[in-house]
Amino acid sequence: MHWIDPDSLPVVTGKLERFVLNPHGEVDGFIMTAHGKDVLVHTPPHMEAELTRHIKPGEEIGVHGVRPRGANLLAAVAVIAADGRPIVDQGPDDEREHPKHDHHAMDAAGTVRLSLFGPKGELRGALLTDGTVVRIGPKQAADVAGLLAPNAALAVRGDGIETRFGRIVHAREAGRSLTTLMPLKHGKPGPKHKPGPKDKHGPKHEHKPKPGHDRDHDTRA
Repeated sequence: MHWIDPDSLPVVTGKLERFVLNPHGEVDGFIMTAHGKDVLVHTPPHMEAELTRHIKPGEEIGVHGVRPRGANLLAAVAVIAADGRPIVDQGPDDEREHPKHDHHAMDAAGTVRLSLFGPKGELRGALLTDGTVVRIGPKQAADVAGLLAPNAALAVRGDGIETRFGRIVHAREAGRSLTTLMPLKHGKPGPKHKPGPKDKHGPKHEHKPKPGHDRDHDTRA
């Protein structure tokens, strides 16, 4: 269960347009229009079943959520369905597993409609105008933030999934066109050096004889 009481938060109402997917093909948010503007709403993946069962594109819904700094995002604590049903973040099921989807090589190119963010406001990808969701890890996304900004030209290649909610590409390469793609840095730092038996007593230092005690000069007259 979320530690924030949803009733303590203001409600933002709007019309649900479409769901947004994460790299596993799970619903982890949606786009709704409120007062003529697009609003990106983040929801945890464990809420997918309830959300997709009780809210549908075209319906008027409400969201109790918080806004992280520096991101055009509403992180939902609870969603109110069109019939008034509250859908509250109760926390993940310990036995929950990622859905089984066929991943295959996929590319996409187009114009960015919206930047996509994680629940704390970290840049995580983009939604293209054709509805394709592009996901990039937060560290890599920060390196190509200009490509993920609204109205930017974006092309990517990576692992893709087709679902009933749309298409998602987990990018491995990105650029302004498919002919100018550059690899994204997904590497992790190598393991740190662990001291072995020879390291326990610290580095060895070469012994230097004291002045006047050089063995070559230690002779008797």
